Order: sequence, then structure tokens, then C-alpha cells
Amino acid sequence: MSGTGLTRWVKSNIVKSLAPGKVMILLGPRRVGKTVLLREIREEIGTRDMLLNGEDQDVHCLLSNRSIDHYRRIMSGIDLLLIDEAQAIPDIGMVLKLMVDHLPDLMIMVTGSSAFDLNQSLGEPLTGRKKTYHLYPLAEKEYAEKENAIERQSRLSHRLVMGHYPELLHIPHREDQLDYLKELVNSYLLKDILQYADIKHVDKIYDLLRLISFQLGGEVSYTEVAAQLSMSKNTVESYLDLLAKTFVLHSVQSYSGNLRKEIRKGKKWYFLDNGVRNMIIGDMRPLDMRQDVGALWENYVIAERLKKQSYDRMLVNNYFWRTYDQQEIDWLEERDGKLYAYKMKWSEPKKVRIPAAWRKHYEEASFEIVHQDRYVHWVDPKR
Repeated sequence: MSGTGLTRWVKSNIVKSLAPGKVMILLGPRRVGKTVLLREIREEIGTRDMLLNGEDQDVHCLLSNRSIDHYRRIMSGIDLLLIDEAQAIPDIGMVLKLMVDHLPDLMIMVTGSSAFDLNQSLGEPLTGRKKTYHLYPLAEKEYAEKENAIERQSRLSHRLVMGHYPELLHIPHREDQLDYLKELVNSYLLKDILQYADIKHVDKIYDLLRLISFQLGGEVSYTEVAAQLSMSKNTVESYLDLLAKTFVLHSVQSYSGNLRKEIRKGKKWYFLDNGVRNMIIGDMRPLDMRQDVGALWENYVIAERLKKQSYDRMLVNNYFWRTYDQQEIDWLEERDGKLYAYKMKWSEPKKVRIPAAWRKHYEEASFEIVHQDRYVHWVDPKR
């Protein structure tokens, strides 16, 4: 169980994968429960271990003496090394490489909230010696052990607005939940970008996020965004890349099967949590008072689908599809050589309308409407 009383879906996979000679990496945004999960795994393994905080300067000093004999001494009698926020440790990749190469009986697990920094640090030194998992805000499946189908449905509207950050479960009052999300966005969300990247204009990051917030489900023109923000197109692309690597946003490219009218070079962006998106635009009104329900629903179920794909270790390519005459598919998956098309609708439509061009040119592809009364099978891992 986590600090929320819920079992994190990725936990069992990590425990099964822990083995000498490999580094288990757990990546995810801040405040999603990586530290709690690390401690749970430590308790479950029940072996002799050492838990280090990568943001502690004493830990930096402990690991800075990069010699094999030194690491043998400090790891004597230790079976499992756990390092939280490992991206903060200088040259962490080379440190871990020495340990993996010369301490063959040692199991290692590290967490990081900054994907771009941690992966750069670990990538080349640990080629073939690491396995990466991701932890997200709570997934629909993780609530299932504590709530029945009726409770799940009744809380759906709340989650479309407030999102899934674990700490919200411990905060009973809406006003305090809003304060928490505000603090999350202002103090934690962009901490990695501001700490590890050379961002000269912090306000531009927030302005960029606001623009993306209002374009959920739509293609984003980097040229138009750059003009609105008085930035270069390359800077916009660079900032969006950082926002993706720090788990704020996720991008999806357009799909083309060489149909003449298909848009071949498009990209859409989604938030990995609805609560973050809504706080960024300063609109936390209940669902029945909003005009953006369709966009919130599309963002919500796609974020949940990404969690499922990650936790189920699915081999899949994600796209959207659109033609110049405005025929479109919201979400397209390519799995095992087959195409699966999905349309997101908050309410079930009276009639299912498959785009004519799609039906004609991709007749073997499946097509499904994902709506509030029929979506659980689509987002639950192992369903």
C-alpha cells in the first residue's frame, strides 16, 4: 500500500525486476509518490539496504570518491542500494556503472523527477544495464481496490477538474485542495526545468503552458505560438520538449498512410494531469459550470490511456489522424501491425459516425467511441 492506502500498479513489476547487475530506474513528476513507493519496496524486499537522498550534499560527498575500493567499503554488507532523486548527484551514471561492474551482488534502484537530466546521466554509462519504469499521478485502476463502480462514476466529474495527485486524497476540503494544486504548480511542477535548464524567461514557460491549455485536442502551430509569445520557433520547440521530459505534457504526432488529403506534419499536446492544466488557466469550476468539458474528457482519458500503456509495458505507437477537409480521429494506436481508432465523447452519441475517408482507406481498422459510460476497459491495466 502507498501513503494513499492504494497499491501502485507499477510496484510489483519493479520488485520482480530487481536483480544484481541491473539498475532499476523509476521516473516521474514530483509529488506523485516516488519516495513513498521506494520505501514500500524497501520494506517488501526486506533485505540489508542503504537508502540515500540524492539532494543531500553529504550523499554527494559520500559518492564523490569514485574508486572501486571506496564503493566496496561503503556497500559492505549491503544487498540493496536505493537512491531517491538520483538526478541531483553529479556524474551519477558513472558512479552506478562502477558499482554495477564491480559489485556484482548489489541490487540498485534509483528515482528521478527530471527525465532529461537523469536519462542523459545514465544513458551511455548504463547501456544494457538498466530498466526504466514510470510513475504517474494515480491511475483509475489504482482506485479500484478502494471504490466500487458506482463510487468511481460519481467521482469522475471531480477528477476531470482536480486531477489525480495522490496528496489530494488526504485533503478533505475543496479550498485546501485548490491551495495544494496552486502550490504544486508554482513550487514543484517546473522546479526541474528551472533548476536544470537555462531558462531566461520563466514567465514565458507559464504563457506557453496557458496557450497549450486552450488547445487541448487541437494541433499546435509552433509558428503561431512563437509569434504570440514573441519567441523563436526553435525556443518554443525546446521549451515544449523540456515540458515533456519533466512529465508536464505529452505530444502525439499525426498519422499518414499516404492518403492525399491527410495532414502529415501535425502535433497535438496533452497534459498528464487535468488538475495541473486547470490550475494553470485558473479555472477550477465544477464540471457542470464549464464550457470545455469535451476537451477535459479527451485529455483525461488519453492521460489514463498513457498510464495503462506504460504500466502494461505495451508496444504501441500513438497518433492522431486528420485531413485538410477536417475529417479526424482523436486517437490512433498502431499495435501488432493493426490500427485501432478512437473518438472521445463525454456523452454517448446517438449515432456513431466514422469519418468517410477513414472508413474508405482504412477499412480493416477498428473504430470505437470512448465516452463516460464506456471507458473503464480502455484505461484499466490488464483489462
